[in-house]
Amino acid sequence: MNRCTSAPTRLLLASSIVLAMGIGLGGCSRKDEPQPGQVLDEARLAGRTAASFKHADEDYFKDMDGGVALTPQEVQGRNMWLVWSGGNDRFWTRMTDYTFGAFDLLKVVSSHPSLGYSRANRWEYFGLVNEPCFDKAAGPSKERRGLWVDVRNTGCDPDPFENEQKYPGVAIGSRGKPLGDGTTQPLGSYYGYGTGIAGLRLFPNPDFDEKAAKEWDAERYYTDPSYYNRKDLVRPYRVGMSCGFCHIGPSPTKPPADPENPKFENLSSSVGAQYMWVDRLFIFNANKPEGRRNFMYQLAHTFRPGSMDTSLVSTDSINNPRTMNAVYEFPQRMALAKRLGHEQLAGGEKDNKQFQDFVTSGPLLDFYDPKDQTVRTPHVLKDGADSVGLLGALNRVYLNIGLFSEEWLLHFNAVVGGKTITPIKIADAQKNSSYWQATEAGTPATALFFLKAARPDRLQDAPGGTRHLQADAATLEQGKQVFADTCARCHSSKIPKPPVEIASPQCTGAGYLACFQRYWAWTQTDDFKSQMRPIVAAPDFLENNYLSSDVRIPATLLRTNICSPLATNALGGNIWDNFSSSTYKSLPSVGTVTLSDPYTGQSFAYVMPAGGRGYTRVPSLISAWSTAPFLLNNTVGPFDGNPSVDSRVRVFDASIEQMLWPEKRERDSELGSKINGTIDRTTERSEVVIPTGFVPEGLQPLQGKLHRWFPQVFSEGGDVVLGPIPKGVPIGILSNLKLRAEEGDLGDKATHVARMSALALRLKANLLSAPKDATDAQLRQHFTDLREPMMALSKCPDFVVNRGHYFGTAEFNRQDGLSADEKAFGKEPELSDADKRALIAFLKTF
Repeated sequence: MNRCTSAPTRLLLASSIVLAMGIGLGGCSRKDEPQPGQVLDEARLAGRTAASFKHADEDYFKDMDGGVALTPQEVQGRNMWLVWSGGNDRFWTRMTDYTFGAFDLLKVVSSHPSLGYSRANRWEYFGLVNEPCFDKAAGPSKERRGLWVDVRNTGCDPDPFENEQKYPGVAIGSRGKPLGDGTTQPLGSYYGYGTGIAGLRLFPNPDFDEKAAKEWDAERYYTDPSYYNRKDLVRPYRVGMSCGFCHIGPSPTKPPADPENPKFENLSSSVGAQYMWVDRLFIFNANKPEGRRNFMYQLAHTFRPGSMDTSLVSTDSINNPRTMNAVYEFPQRMALAKRLGHEQLAGGEKDNKQFQDFVTSGPLLDFYDPKDQTVRTPHVLKDGADSVGLLGALNRVYLNIGLFSEEWLLHFNAVVGGKTITPIKIADAQKNSSYWQATEAGTPATALFFLKAARPDRLQDAPGGTRHLQADAATLEQGKQVFADTCARCHSSKIPKPPVEIASPQCTGAGYLACFQRYWAWTQTDDFKSQMRPIVAAPDFLENNYLSSDVRIPATLLRTNICSPLATNALGGNIWDNFSSSTYKSLPSVGTVTLSDPYTGQSFAYVMPAGGRGYTRVPSLISAWSTAPFLLNNTVGPFDGNPSVDSRVRVFDASIEQMLWPEKRERDSELGSKINGTIDRTTERSEVVIPTGFVPEGLQPLQGKLHRWFPQVFSEGGDVVLGPIPKGVPIGILSNLKLRAEEGDLGDKATHVARMSALALRLKANLLSAPKDATDAQLRQHFTDLREPMMALSKCPDFVVNRGHYFGTAEFNRQDGLSADEKAFGKEPELSDADKRALIAFLKTF
């Protein structure tokens, strides 16, 4: 069987229909295409070495992060976090093609009147941080080829990272060359120009040559779809993204008076982009009816503010949005790693940099033993997958936001899927990418920065915070006891010595679940509680406490949505193979979980696979008062875009009530009380639209005829229009389709192809047979009729997004209908309302 099929798209319903019609959106790899392990990045092609990328040493952001005093190396680490993009501007420009024109960062950083958003409302609309020292564009910028981008405020010092002499850009393509119109394409800095949005930087596009300059029309770029939807359109600039883009946010303890106009002193490098609207970011016209009717918007709309699916690009065909991590208390987290995070490395996993590669003495050497290849590592991703050491976790993030995209994109079809995913090898990056080498050299400084600066944000230190801390001593003592008995076993790095050591050799890998079950049983005993209570009652309990065990919790206990722990990207042989440990890859199945049918609400059993999946690492409760809504996808609690202290506390109060009183959580609009929560459904009728400029080249000569032959699919203007997808369809039924067989022999793969093809043909026939005036209810029936084959082909058949984590509630003990594996964790004491209120009062002090 051919290794690569025509690429169906997971994000788009086009997956099935396009397959059935024989339209290839991705295509197979050709013999003349670059091969993995044999490509160089732009820096290497330009003759640049890693040493030529000196990490910036200006303490430009000195007022951020509470004004913490940093060493020169820590300054470099923060600068790297906030402005280093490592050449990923190449990737983000290509994302416009991968999303058929829907995603366009160059428009996001603009303030053209036609867009409906600008610097003036950027925080309100996007939840993006306006970088201080910029003003809104008053008109097109001659310096920036007519783009309406933010202008540097003349009252501020120059941006030091734009210094082309000190940080010279990569001279490739048209950079530094005349464009035939009396202008020269700038070389720029390898940190780019400031865009006015924290974490996004502007780079001269090396593909913008004389021909592109003649054809460039900035006004049409903003206003004319027939122009900006051309796949061959070359924009004059590319936008790069730093790690800070997804982690910078307003300081909880020193919030801005106006979130649209913060000062540096109001910003934190580590709180996470808690307010970012990723759906609006990824669909540039999401504020217009045509944008919201795009099914891609409907999919991204499942990413609640502050969350996104980090496997969106290297797609695993599972929609699993996760919150953007707040980074707190690195010293305590690393101490936990030394005690509990023991993971074995083998093969390409050993190519990750460890602290030994940068220091020759001191405590940082304790985190890796080269003799037995054991690393002591924090678990950073929600599923605990990136388990190869702190530096490996930091370095992987840069790949995931587009560094060395020349290589990365050869291992999968970006966004659309439909190609067997293969691992990106660290050894290849070390050999062929100067940007990667420079990144590996710089992340130790970033780690040192976080060890210094990522401190808790206490409510007592926030302006007006003490108004929200009025509980009396007796209530707080009651809350401490409740926390000790119910929460501390997972949410404290200070616990009694357990009878079973999770880090012992017999408890890692295949033996982990059995050891965790013994640990859990111990925490239900009076012995544990009698020892834990005085620890929590101690005056210094919160000091140097990570408020998490950082261990992996099985889905059979947690009962939260399983799409995140089912993620496949870190499995052996998958894209992040080199960034997950052999210990992770040998984890056993957690057993059978109980899920709900999205059409009837009826429960059914689902056996979780082994090999790493099925677990969620414990989040920290540090500064919990400022980080609501809750759960790993921000589904429990309301959202409020105001980052003030009072607003954060209101959201915390509402969210923690839903955690402790699950009956208050949002219920599904269709199934109501039949299920424990809500299902993400399409909010209005939508379609998949592939603009004519992105239609496969082989079909473009036929576009007029295709409209006559297939008017339901091809518009008169030549766009491919697939649908309609009615309002109310469970989005996961489409986004989680397993479009390729991922394991098994050729016979299994052939069977899967046959099942997928049969579903595609039935779906196509159903949609094309629908009357033009069909109601949403009539259209939904077509999907209902295909419920069984679509569920059978789902990579994650869990649709209830806000269920689980019922500890201390009556819901935990409602176990009728649960699997034996779920019941095996026993029952829990149910907290009284007074206990819950006391616990909330104590949590506010974190």
